[in-house]
Amino acid sequence: MMSKLSTWLSRQNVSRDLLLLLLIGGLYSLGIFLSSTFVNIYLWKQSNSYTDIALYNLSIYIFQPLTFIVAGRWAKKMDRVIVLRTGVTVLSLFFLTVLVVGERAASFNLMLGALLGIGYGFYWLAYNVLTFEITEPDTRDFFNGFLGVLQSLGGMTGPLLAGFIISRLNNFTGYTVIFSASFALFIVAVLVSFGLSRRKARGNFSFRRIITERKHNVDWKRILNAHVAQGFREGTFLFAVSIWIFLLTKNELSLGVFNLVYSGFSFMFYFLVSRWVKPKRRKTSIFISGLCLYVSVVILLFSSTMPLLLLYAAVAGVFFPLLYVPYVSLTYDVIGRSWNAAEMRIEYIVVREIFLNMGRVLSILVFLGAITFIPPETGIPYILLLVGGGHFLIYFFIRGIDSKPPRVTHN
Repeated sequence: MMSKLSTWLSRQNVSRDLLLLLLIGGLYSLGIFLSSTFVNIYLWKQSNSYTDIALYNLSIYIFQPLTFIVAGRWAKKMDRVIVLRTGVTVLSLFFLTVLVVGERAASFNLMLGALLGIGYGFYWLAYNVLTFEITEPDTRDFFNGFLGVLQSLGGMTGPLLAGFIISRLNNFTGYTVIFSASFALFIVAVLVSFGLSRRKARGNFSFRRIITERKHNVDWKRILNAHVAQGFREGTFLFAVSIWIFLLTKNELSLGVFNLVYSGFSFMFYFLVSRWVKPKRRKTSIFISGLCLYVSVVILLFSSTMPLLLLYAAVAGVFFPLLYVPYVSLTYDVIGRSWNAAEMRIEYIVVREIFLNMGRVLSILVFLGAITFIPPETGIPYILLLVGGGHFLIYFFIRGIDSKPPRVTHN
């Protein structure tokens, strides 16, 4: 693997900032994967309430886009590396707060969700803007692919290690250990961020103008609609699947094994996808992977044994990279061709995030509405079938987009 990486690096125009950004992304992924899956289980074991878990996640998706707007304003007035550092620091405070409130965390679900949403907002605004600036059209597939490799490594090791620790220690001691480890990893990420070159932006923050750009740029409108569809699946799936698996297995280690299989397949395909999926094949890859991810929901719903759950994990691990890498690259290319992208790149990232979280909020509102009238144990399969089509719908929004990479850079 290292020889393949060396070959990649020798062929690509890879800068020091790009490598540091990948390192920060890897530390972030390990810290999040180590604990984020188990925060939902931690809250569930305290409250046994689907509503409390859904409201926790709803709070995240409301505060995240609001923070994006604030972070976008900051990024137009100060070094964007500081904005990134702020996000990682707030994420550190989130895990510190979880440690402090301990077994009363379920009573603070809205506050914890808001804190995590704020951390995500600052982090991802800065990370996405820096990705747009540091990468070029010819290095974006490489960057997104290798970032996916790091995320998959985090997904392989984090949940499995966390599940093993939790299952071996009494009561909530294991949760304390893994939340402490995540806190430490984010502190390291803050320190690494000091190595990034300073990057300032000029001009006024005008995200309303970029929202109205949908009227003038049909590709921008299409990609925003695609992000609503993406969020419609993610909003519920990001917490309901982990709860579903835990209820079937009654064991945190099983959830860790599930994530190991999912991330193991993701690791392999993130490593290969940037070599297989060239710009002209992006839409085909998005269509096939979106369809397969939707069909895989059926496997999940009929899984009554661990082997079937692992089959679902494998299918998702194969097709999510085949969707995500070309989709993200296509998104950045659309932004790169859009009006005044050099000055308004931050606003484009903010607006994209607003539409993504609109889909997530809509998804959770559907979930909350459904379990109000239908017992959760009966209604959740139907809810997952409904929202699970979000990734498949992406293709129908992006199929008319010009898939040629922009000829000029906006760095």
